[in-house]
Amino acid sequence: MAALDEPLKKILGGTTAKVLAEHLDLHTVGDLLHHYPRRYAERGELTRLADLPLDEHVTVVAQVADARVLKFNGGRGQRLEVTLTDGSGRLRLVFFGKGIHKPHKDLLPGRRAMFAGKVSVFHHKLQLAHPEYELLDRTADDGADAVSAFANQLMPIYPACQQMASWKIAKAVDAVLPSAQDAVDPLPEALRDGRALVPLTEALLKIHRPATKADIADARSRLKWDEAFVLQVALARRRRAETQLPAVARRLVKDGLLDAFDAKLPFTLTDGQQKVSREIFDDLATEHPMHRLLQGEVGSGKAQPLDALVLTPRGFRPMGEMSVGTEVVVPSGDLAVVDGVFPQGEREVWRLVLSDGSTVECDDEHLWIVGARGTGERVLTTRALRGDLLGADGRPRWSIAPAAPVDLDGGEARPLDPYEVGRALGDGGARPADRVPDAYRNAPLKDRLAVVQGLMDAGGQPAGGAAVYRAAAAPLAGDLAWLVRSLGGRARLGPVRDGAYDVLVALPDAYPLFRDRAPERAVPGASDGHPEDGAGFRRTIEAIEYVGRKPVQCISVAHPDHAYVTDHFTVTHNTMVALRAMLGVVDSGGQAAMLAPTEVLAQQHHRSITEMMGELAEGGMLGGAERGTKVVLLTGSMGAAARRQALLDLVTGEAGIVVGTHALIEDKVQFHDLGLVVVDEQHRFGVEQRDALRGKGKQPPHLLVMTATPIPRTVAMTVFGDLETSVLDQLPAGRSPIASHVVPAKDKPHFLARAWERVREEVAAGHQGYVVCPRIGDEEDTPKGAKKGASGSKGAAAKASSPEDVAEKRPPLAVLDIADQLTTGPLDGLRVAVLHGRMAPDDKDDVMRRFAAGELDVLVATTVIEVGVNVPNATAMVIMDADRFGVSQLHQLRGRVGRGAAPGLCLLVSEMPEASPARARLAAVAGTLDGFELSRIDLEQRREGDVLGQAQSGVRSSLRMLAVIDDEEVIAAARDEATELVAADPELAGYPELRIALSALLDDEREQYLDKG
Repeated sequence: MAALDEPLKKILGGTTAKVLAEHLDLHTVGDLLHHYPRRYAERGELTRLADLPLDEHVTVVAQVADARVLKFNGGRGQRLEVTLTDGSGRLRLVFFGKGIHKPHKDLLPGRRAMFAGKVSVFHHKLQLAHPEYELLDRTADDGADAVSAFANQLMPIYPACQQMASWKIAKAVDAVLPSAQDAVDPLPEALRDGRALVPLTEALLKIHRPATKADIADARSRLKWDEAFVLQVALARRRRAETQLPAVARRLVKDGLLDAFDAKLPFTLTDGQQKVSREIFDDLATEHPMHRLLQGEVGSGKAQPLDALVLTPRGFRPMGEMSVGTEVVVPSGDLAVVDGVFPQGEREVWRLVLSDGSTVECDDEHLWIVGARGTGERVLTTRALRGDLLGADGRPRWSIAPAAPVDLDGGEARPLDPYEVGRALGDGGARPADRVPDAYRNAPLKDRLAVVQGLMDAGGQPAGGAAVYRAAAAPLAGDLAWLVRSLGGRARLGPVRDGAYDVLVALPDAYPLFRDRAPERAVPGASDGHPEDGAGFRRTIEAIEYVGRKPVQCISVAHPDHAYVTDHFTVTHNTMVALRAMLGVVDSGGQAAMLAPTEVLAQQHHRSITEMMGELAEGGMLGGAERGTKVVLLTGSMGAAARRQALLDLVTGEAGIVVGTHALIEDKVQFHDLGLVVVDEQHRFGVEQRDALRGKGKQPPHLLVMTATPIPRTVAMTVFGDLETSVLDQLPAGRSPIASHVVPAKDKPHFLARAWERVREEVAAGHQGYVVCPRIGDEEDTPKGAKKGASGSKGAAAKASSPEDVAEKRPPLAVLDIADQLTTGPLDGLRVAVLHGRMAPDDKDDVMRRFAAGELDVLVATTVIEVGVNVPNATAMVIMDADRFGVSQLHQLRGRVGRGAAPGLCLLVSEMPEASPARARLAAVAGTLDGFELSRIDLEQRREGDVLGQAQSGVRSSLRMLAVIDDEEVIAAARDEATELVAADPELAGYPELRIALSALLDDEREQYLDKG
């Protein structure tokens, strides 16, 4: 093994080793031997040029079709243009200036070569500028010994970088390949023989220098098994170790802290939350440690359009720009990081119109923190709000509180006094170009207030209990309204003349609107004529309008109340389960610790938990609830006195809940009785930390790891292989089987005719059916244009008249049109009704009541039926233009049938060609009912590193050959073999080579990566 640990610098020299280390993270001989070819090119086989990705570094094998020197700049400059061909497409190479001489001599028509460079576009054509190249058809007389090595074998194409082309990596591999003989084989001989796997040394030679395609297959099979088996042995040993440990059972206590907390919740727990909570509490009641992974709500929506705005410390940013790690503002004014980003494809989008004229767009399942007159806050979906928008008096029922004002900093300089900026804008009249500069919008509170005061002193005046700014141009009026809302106030724009607006504004008492004069005292709630019984500056939800289909995504926020601030400082919300588990443990006499990755996040978690619990978090304190407990914070930078008190509260048991960082694991920290540790996915901690925590309670604590990422079974078996899994999932279990089929309406129209026959047959058997369309089809429902293809502008240009393009440019099929066609055509004589989101609530209720009562045979609907519709007698569903829906949406729609005793039938109708990616996606959906499998379809589009690489682990993934998405069979078999081997020999005494491979895998960094439980 020593030879494989040799630094590359000793073998390859300093320059090459430095490039490999800095750009490809390859440091040792072993690293380079495990840097496997991405693919292989054959002599006589040309790589497709038609599929080149834009802006990526590529290696292609192609033939020169044409080469010519062109003059430019009046003859002062010259460039060489070379055209390559491979039978599927053409690619242009371009060389400039003095760099043209050698390629002009080498790249003659008919020559074959490997080319490496970055794909760009010039004059709507793909090109490589100044690519590196290696000729493949020189004779030995040309002195090209390195090239002749390619003459009779497969050519490996390595993952490369701009600084080092694939063939240079191949030469480096040649230099270290003899060391493959020193590789220690970790697989037991019996396993190798039983699985017909070649030895490791042979696999390494064959993967780098294969003689045949069979060599590549043999090598890949063997190397996948290496990675899967060693990883699964590590996880099997962890699982076995956990089952040997004792733990204190934490059983639920009636009328305790948990019941008191549930009683004050402003919303009802979903069925999924209740189910997962039961799983957690069942585990906590056992006498060995719980090790459970809690997944977020897979495919449950709560999404906003990509152009919706999310408040960050630097100002509002589009939802589409959110990424894991982005800091966002939560309603309390705290900061939290985004810990999950989930594209949802296209969905039906709705627009909430608030009483001050501001609007927010979202999908039907989005959650809103709302209040009604005389009641506390609740969390309701857009769908629920739409169905119950007005009170008995005809007035809007629901209102939304402003978010707490926060300091912002867009990072731009603010050289001028903010007050003077406001005065200058206010003195300028209603010029159309006037705007508050971004630097003064995304600014600290005091600066934003100063701009407002300058504007109001220059152009505002008191108006009743508020104030008004007169005749502002539209951009300036909008900016003033934005600033006022950012300070927790209210602003309403009223058109006056020539495109100008009066802006009626009010601010909380803490923020005076004027600096030069004292207006009448502002009356909270008076700014737009909707006072709400002392509700302060809350805005009512006046209307909810249908927008149409838009690309949307949802984010999860690493904060106990999972809320964040969106357009116009409106508050949105997500769900929580972990806090309830912590309260249950406290009820049983134990303590719970929540580990956060940073001090900032720990402080935010602590504030949010105490806010949610209210007086229940003040146990033993004056005014605290009798059944309450203390919630303390413990971080490394706390003052000595506060730290001393926190440590005392923990050791005495005064504090039932502690939120902290790694400071919790220090020797000085002692718990009275640590019962539960909660960790979110950003902070997987290693075996040393877990062992340290074990010493802090009477017995090892229970563990709950949280993630909001949809995790296919194969990923769960690798990344979270020592944890049981719970999924927050809104799709009910225990369904009857559902048969799903793709109906190619354009290729085989008789299949569509048969689909309608099947619906009639289901109705004749006493059942009912749904027909789902993407669009309503009334005059307000303007169809979207063609969707941009996944290949972007390049794809659009290359396939302008492709069948896919034609199919996507056609407007989506509409409910009203399809219903008319069906009632006069294939479903003539059946009782057919329509259901869509723009119908009056009473009309929708009537249709659903009649359908549920069996008075209707077929419901032609939009995705309003996607969630919450439960008609067990409905057995058939036909989804028109199914390719227009996202994977999770199709899965949820399909879940409307097969809910009773009779099996369900779901037919996915599409006009897309059979070879198109959309059809492949539909075929995959039709092939499984497993939500984990469907999440895998989405994940297949991501790079392996997005699942297992630096983004999650902080270190390079140990899996180079194994694809956790595709190699389920290998992973499952390796898990079984590893479990059996570890059960028979826990210490691996009979497998010294496996122990060596395991220790190499579980270095300090890898241990933190693998041992997450």
